[in-house]
Amino acid sequence: MTAPAPNAAPARPTPSPGRIIAAACIGNALEWYDIAVYSFFAVYIANVFFSNDDPAVSLLLALGTFAVSFLIRPFGALVLGGYADRVGRKPALTLSLSLMMVGTLLICVMPSYDTIGVLAPIGILLARLIQGFAAGGEFGSATAMMVEHLPERRGFAASWQFTSQAASSLLAAVLGTVLTTTLNTDQLESWGFRIPFLVGLLVGPAGLYIRRHVPEPDAAAEVLARDVPKTPVRDVLRSHKLAVLLTIGVLAATTSLNYMITYIPTYAINTLGLPDSTGFIATLVAGVVLLLVTSVAGHLSDRFGQIRLMSPAAGLILVLIYPMFAFMVGAPALGTLVVVLFFMALFKGTYFGPMGALMASLFPTETRATGMAVGYNIGVAIFGGFTPLIAQWLLRSTGNDASPAFWVMFAAAVSLVSLATVWRRLGLR
Repeated sequence: MTAPAPNAAPARPTPSPGRIIAAACIGNALEWYDIAVYSFFAVYIANVFFSNDDPAVSLLLALGTFAVSFLIRPFGALVLGGYADRVGRKPALTLSLSLMMVGTLLICVMPSYDTIGVLAPIGILLARLIQGFAAGGEFGSATAMMVEHLPERRGFAASWQFTSQAASSLLAAVLGTVLTTTLNTDQLESWGFRIPFLVGLLVGPAGLYIRRHVPEPDAAAEVLARDVPKTPVRDVLRSHKLAVLLTIGVLAATTSLNYMITYIPTYAINTLGLPDSTGFIATLVAGVVLLLVTSVAGHLSDRFGQIRLMSPAAGLILVLIYPMFAFMVGAPALGTLVVVLFFMALFKGTYFGPMGALMASLFPTETRATGMAVGYNIGVAIFGGFTPLIAQWLLRSTGNDASPAFWVMFAAAVSLVSLATVWRRLGLR
């Protein structure tokens, strides 16, 4: 037998798939948890931090703050995505999670408008901007880490990005249901709405620990080891503009539908006139469906192809979203909301699961984190962050209680065109 060379470098331990997925998804889970909590409790946030004689205007201001925070996400994508491609996936993910914790802490401790006046809404805006910047680099870096660690199961691995979103929304819905059924309005506005943000803050330290103990993927490590200048932002903007545009278009349908689901509690209270807990219970059902369906769809996409699953789901969203809203308006009740959100979540999970792997396939390793981050966050800013605001605007301007469906229909059409382009021009299936 030949003894190993005394100076040979020890083999780098291979982390388990579970550890890889946990490290990649923990920040994404916190991001979407905070998004869901803010959306679910928008009515209370509006009353506490945004003072106005008209409650509808206060709500628009709160939702506007929610939307504006998404405008900084593309900037975060350029900075943190480029950092991930130049320095590594792991340091970028650690930085983004730390910043998200800062934003969440600010919301937890921010005094009300009655206490500090205009500084309250400014503070909430600052918190959301910090979270938006941090989230800008999260998706691209985390998804790149998973598909590069698990290339043979890229559909299943990347789907956990979205399964973690479902788990986060589910947890937010559980807390929303418990709080709105056990606390009265005064208690919710004085301190109850802060509890979910405090719960989310507890996730951060565990996420930082996990991320610090997962190595760089081999493919990314090889790129980082090359002694060549790394200019991922310039390369993406110069050579991968079509891939960025297709990324934006691909995520339009599922993103608008996701944010419409998180808007349902506000819609149920203000438009349908249902009790506070009704919308939360229905979104709880949607969270369970997404949790069960998303990773199954990702696994199936490894066998049959991503676009073959995503196209039928987008078509069903386009055709059925308006009838579903009309059904809620015509028969406003808990049972109606549960049925509607069940099918919304089913279509979304089927589309959502394969999407991460498809988006990762649009970019090479050298620019994957940057390209995915830029396309994803521009798309989320357009079709996600503004969805609750657009829904509220459509309701006020059209007088049609089912009008929020129009925005989702438009997004579904954009996604179908984008999927067709990926199929024909890039040959991906």
